[in-house]
Amino acid sequence: MPRITREAEATWEGSVARGAGTLTAESSGAFGPLPVTLASRIAEPEGKTSPEELLAAAHAGCFITSLGSELARVGAPPERMTVRCVITMDEVEGQGHQIVGSAIEAAVLVEEADPAAFDGAVVAADEGCPFSSLLKRAGAEVTVNVRREGG
Repeated sequence: MPRITREAEATWEGSVARGAGTLTAESSGAFGPLPVTLASRIAEPEGKTSPEELLAAAHAGCFITSLGSELARVGAPPERMTVRCVITMDEVEGQGHQIVGSAIEAAVLVEEADPAAFDGAVVAADEGCPFSSLLKRAGAEVTVNVRREGG
């Protein structure tokens, strides 16, 4: 696989405490400008996003494609998958605020799958997801809970 690069741009006006910014995926045009403020990171989002929310979306998107690929590899292509990711940022003594956890909750509709093969595909999906690997190497706890639906 060739080297992959993607770009996003952040802009900000005003002080961090009272200012506001936007996040844009300029290379793809897939989103943006998305509003972001300090309050959307540490208080109520009020319709604005945060880097942590975007990380949750990125991890969910990474895991869902990894899981779909692994299930297809074991002969159990999913009919539908839903993945929710919750990123947790907390104060770490001597390090300030850090991403300390990422919790994946998924539901997969698959009609026929050997239970052992299904469980193995879930483990392989987590191991093969670059965002799971990145977060684990950074010291964050990554948990994965996948519920199988269907036959």
